Amino acid sequence: MDFTLRETRFLALLLIAGLVAILTRHFRVPYTVGLVAAGILASFLPFFSDLPSSKEVMFNLLLPPLIFEAAIHIRWKELRKEMPVIALLATLGVCLSAAVTAFGMRCLVGWGWISSLLFGILIAATDPVSVIATFKESGVRGRLSLLVEAESLFNDGTAAVIFAVVLAIVGGSAPTVGSVAATLVLTIGGGVVCGALVGGVILLLTRRSQDHLIEFTFTTIAAFGSFLLAEHFHFSGILAVLTAGLLVGNLGSGGLVSARGKEAVEGYWEYICFLVNSIIFIGIGVHQAQQDFKRILLPAVIAILLVLLGRAASVYPCCAMFFGSRLRVKRTHQFVLFWGGLRGALALALAAGLPTGLPGRETIMSVTFAVVAFSIFVQGLSMTALLRRVGELAFGSRNR
Repeated sequence: MDFTLRETRFLALLLIAGLVAILTRHFRVPYTVGLVAAGILASFLPFFSDLPSSKEVMFNLLLPPLIFEAAIHIRWKELRKEMPVIALLATLGVCLSAAVTAFGMRCLVGWGWISSLLFGILIAATDPVSVIATFKESGVRGRLSLLVEAESLFNDGTAAVIFAVVLAIVGGSAPTVGSVAATLVLTIGGGVVCGALVGGVILLLTRRSQDHLIEFTFTTIAAFGSFLLAEHFHFSGILAVLTAGLLVGNLGSGGLVSARGKEAVEGYWEYICFLVNSIIFIGIGVHQAQQDFKRILLPAVIAILLVLLGRAASVYPCCAMFFGSRLRVKRTHQFVLFWGGLRGALALALAAGLPTGLPGRETIMSVTFAVVAFSIFVQGLSMTALLRRVGELAFGSRNR
């Protein structure tokens, strides 16, 4: 691509992001929904029609800063208390959701078992990009915010491992139960170790400085370095970034690197996330506009219903296991967990990574786009009203 065209496209993205931010705050519409709508309109511009959407761009460039920024605001003391609930939702919950969706697509739509399994897995994990953006925008705090955001961060590890195992089967490999378990432990454990290693080194370096510019630099290295190190060894990059973010956010003065630089560092990462979210959701809108949804209308409707059913089958049984304990999840919170399980960039990135020779690959990608469109426009638009309904937001409060 011509260098001038790249510059023009980037400046146009910034302009659209700024205008959408102003308009959505004025009309009290979720920012992410506004960005996707703007992306659909922008798709008619010639230099937006080929906006990159590869798995590599999403995972290596756009996802790490969003995960890191969310992680540095999670307090370890609170996370540790809720870890049993979060871990169950992020493991058993993902498996239940994937199984319901895969079985339904096989029986109701007639897809092959492999295609159904891959789709069920890639659509099972709630997307941290969409979830965190929506909850931050609504201003939700407390236990509900922690449960929803932390689950969306952790359940990627489970989905990624299962996805890799099924892809290995497609490629002719036949993994045993033992090898699957070993892969799961290695992927999760390796990601945590890589994140702890990079985060620990960064903490040692930043504590020698009170300069917020140096803190910007080193925290950026922590976000991308932990991810790339873990991915290099085929571990979970997202868990690595999450671990590094938790370390940086919880160790040191005031929960961040230095007391003096706390506000500056938070402001820096808030802007980075604003920029990255804008690129992601405008990109989703551009590619949504290029889909021929009429061709896959029936499979898409069935998939949407199955994804909702799968989410219910994961949330309610998992939460029921804690009934009567101090970790009991309120019914209203369970419903928010169910309806707030948004799908977005993560599902699209995994779909883009499907083997090119997979039967029905293009159909799977189109159906994935349809589920994401429903998630953003229906679930996303109704989240603020739902949060008010269950008492998590005051009536009359604005989206930030």
